[in-house]
Amino acid sequence: MAISVQTGHTKTIGGVKLAATSATSALGEQVCFLLQVHASAQEAKTLEKETMNIVRHALLETEGDAAARLDGSLKELNGLFKGLLLARKIEDIHAILAIVDTEQTLHVSHAGRAEAYVVRASSASQITEYSRGKPTPAFVHIASGGLEAKDVLIFSTQRLLRALTPAQLAQHAQRGDQLLDEVKVELEAEKEMAALGIFQVEGARTVRSSGALKTVKSRRSGRRGKQTSQAFVGRILDAVKGLFERLQDTVSSAGWLAVAQKKGTVFMKDLKDPTRKRRAHLLLLAGIFIVFLFVWTVVNLSTYSQRSKSRAELEQIITEIESDLRTAENRYLTGEMDSSNAILERAEERARQVMDNEDKLFRSQAHDLLSRIRTKREEINNIIRLSPRVVVSMSAKNPNVSARGLIGIADGEFASYDQNAVYRVLLNSIDDPDTITEGAQILYGTYFDRYKTLVFQTSDNSVIELISNQPTSMKTEDPAGWITGTDAAAWLRYVYVLSPENNQIYKYERYSNRYAAPSEYNVNGDLSGAIDMTIDGSVYILKEHGEVIKLFRGEQRPFVIRQLPGNILESATRIFKVLDGNLYFLDSANKRVVVVSDGGATGESTYLKQYVFEGSVDILKDFYVDPEEARLYVMDAKNIFAVDLQ
Repeated sequence: MAISVQTGHTKTIGGVKLAATSATSALGEQVCFLLQVHASAQEAKTLEKETMNIVRHALLETEGDAAARLDGSLKELNGLFKGLLLARKIEDIHAILAIVDTEQTLHVSHAGRAEAYVVRASSASQITEYSRGKPTPAFVHIASGGLEAKDVLIFSTQRLLRALTPAQLAQHAQRGDQLLDEVKVELEAEKEMAALGIFQVEGARTVRSSGALKTVKSRRSGRRGKQTSQAFVGRILDAVKGLFERLQDTVSSAGWLAVAQKKGTVFMKDLKDPTRKRRAHLLLLAGIFIVFLFVWTVVNLSTYSQRSKSRAELEQIITEIESDLRTAENRYLTGEMDSSNAILERAEERARQVMDNEDKLFRSQAHDLLSRIRTKREEINNIIRLSPRVVVSMSAKNPNVSARGLIGIADGEFASYDQNAVYRVLLNSIDDPDTITEGAQILYGTYFDRYKTLVFQTSDNSVIELISNQPTSMKTEDPAGWITGTDAAAWLRYVYVLSPENNQIYKYERYSNRYAAPSEYNVNGDLSGAIDMTIDGSVYILKEHGEVIKLFRGEQRPFVIRQLPGNILESATRIFKVLDGNLYFLDSANKRVVVVSDGGATGESTYLKQYVFEGSVDILKDFYVDPEEARLYVMDAKNIFAVDLQ
């Protein structure tokens, strides 16, 4: 039977490395190795290289029994993992290693939360052991078993059943080559990360005499014959029956203590009597069997009772979630946005509690409830999902570009910049980059609308203006030179430099060919932790963790955002204000833009909506909104995207 192999992984974030590799051994065996490492990029890369060397030398290029070679490979990998974990080179690791030998037998082992599943006859089941509590970052067990035609094996470095039910997994497996992509989509929708491998066994299905895949710890355990086992069990049952009959006859005429003493004395004599020793041994085994049967019954009754209790509790939680959804809808209709979001958050926590229950009960219902909760949250919070179109790709001019900022000049006209060069963009065309600094790096820039120039501050404490596309070093009358901050913005004939280190905004007036000495703009605002600012007459400062400060003529004015869903500005990195329009916040990591009203003179701003970007958009660096608020532009490290807002 031929086996087709697919490997891949979901999107990842910093601090997590995913690797998925398939190979064919020297004997023609199919091998899959998946790795998920929580470590720095350098340490993760080193670990990936070392593990692949072990797999190649100990498993792929070595002769002998596949199970023995796999066992040897796992021992070497465990030694490597243990050393790196003890040295604190890596934080956590999840891995899976599988091989299908020449006899069409699968041998697979997992470390951490990695798991393997088999889909057979439209039914999906887990073939690796599930460990409760914190998973062990080492290979412990090996699962082995024969494969059948049409079997589908799914390997993952994370639990797939957190995002998919067994029925959904089996349904996806019917779609052939699309299985890997659909599993990735499901995981990414749940914000899960995993390396994935798929084995699909080809050919017509046949009936096998061997059992399903099973987990084993030793491959040398012997088996007794069926007839011998039956005879042995029969002798034990006969002895148990005789023991009960004798006890019943004796108890009627003597107390329990006397019976026990008498039987104990007789039993000890029987053990020493050569002619009755066999019978005494059978009675001893019968007693052990009775104790075992009693303990087994008590444990199973206790487990059943606990499971029944858990089922009742989970049913109650699901009923409460349904009630929460109805309550959230009613609160939304009455305008109580904060209360509605709080209820949905509570409902989501309960649904995840059901998803994570150890008995795997009601997982399908919980998955459907999570989907309904997400849909309701997006409706209540006016979340709009978009797939923006690419305006220009800066990598066409410089494959190694890593853009830092985007400066809007007019609708469709921009200037983006990286460490030392500026890229001019008009509609869907881009000019060759202009290098404006050698050695030093561009920190930030802004557009000086009054003088139609671009202003940049560099790491060597200088200011460069692009005047008629010519870089010009600008001087200031301040003997101490330019003050370096975290952001700059131009308004009227002034350039404002944000300096949270000095708790100040410095205001530079531009003359014909130079700048005046700065004046201090901030009077009483707390600018500690400020990261970005925007100006439209008032100055709006974005601080770490989403706090916004509003200054007018240097004095802090009241500003609050009402009906904001949770802490969605917690990771905001940029702020933009349209003149006489709305305020926009860029959340780079979550690829979204949050829109709020400006609040007017009272400072009572209101949450309006948020745009979430999907598709090929990478981590966002900067953004711009045209003056009519008809078009939104966002930029990652290599591309500028656009979406229509009206």
